[in-house]
Amino acid sequence: MNRKVTYDEEADILYIAREGEEVRVEEVSPGVNLEFDAQGELIGIEVLRASVMLKEVAVPLLRKVGNT
Repeated sequence: MNRKVTYDEEADILYIAREGEEVRVEEVSPGVNLEFDAQGELIGIEVLRASVMLKEVAVPLLRKVGNT
């Protein structure tokens, strides 16, 4: 199962996907969408305003990694 992670800096969108045709999108929280194929399998995760949404996770993680 190949996954592709892309970040569109201009749009500030993080996208994690695997091959498949999207037929349904479900917003699980504001700015976080899950994409599903015809069999109901998860094929993509889209994070809008990624720099803001992930800041609380990324900053402490980078601090920890920098201190090791």
